Amino acid sequence: MKSKTDEELIELIAQNYRPALEELYERYIKLVYSFSLKLTKGDTEKTKEIVQLVFLRLWTTKGTYRSEQGKFPNWLLTITRNIAIDLSRKEKKHSDNIQLELDEWRQMEDHQAEDIQKQVSRNLLKQQIQKAQQNLSEPQRRLINLFYWEGYSLSEIAELEKKPLGTIKSRLHQTLIKLRKYFIEETGGIRNDK
Repeated sequence: MKSKTDEELIELIAQNYRPALEELYERYIKLVYSFSLKLTKGDTEKTKEIVQLVFLRLWTTKGTYRSEQGKFPNWLLTITRNIAIDLSRKEKKHSDNIQLELDEWRQMEDHQAEDIQKQVSRNLLKQQIQKAQQNLSEPQRRLINLFYWEGYSLSEIAELEKKPLGTIKSRLHQTLIKLRKYFIEETGGIRNDK
């Protein structure tokens, strides 16, 4: 085998003659390995994978080398470079996909945490309002419910209650003062008049 040219060995590989591949491997393993090592910036695991893929390609894509296209070592290094590029692209795509999935997961997690936070805030506010309403008289509670929760206007409430509009406005004003005082006490004196 040692007396055969690279082109003759490629022809033998095309006929599934394994010793021909072994001879090319012996001749060019150091060249392919050192070139791959430079391409991977010293990553020996990636280098070994590239070397394996290069010689696998020689075995599986039989008869693609032609001496008129250039010298065999140059052709072999072109294959090595292409395999390294393909491998790098696959890793980048895989890495990008993982990053995309992580970003989507984080967004979903943030959204869920935000939803939980909003729900907790709503529940706390609802509890505070219910507790605050316990400090109101029955007419004040009814006024708040009609005006804020059921959407009646002050005029409509005056008609329902058979009271003058001024009385309803005054009652609402007094009720809001009472609620504000309650919330100021509950929040430790912090006021938010904005």
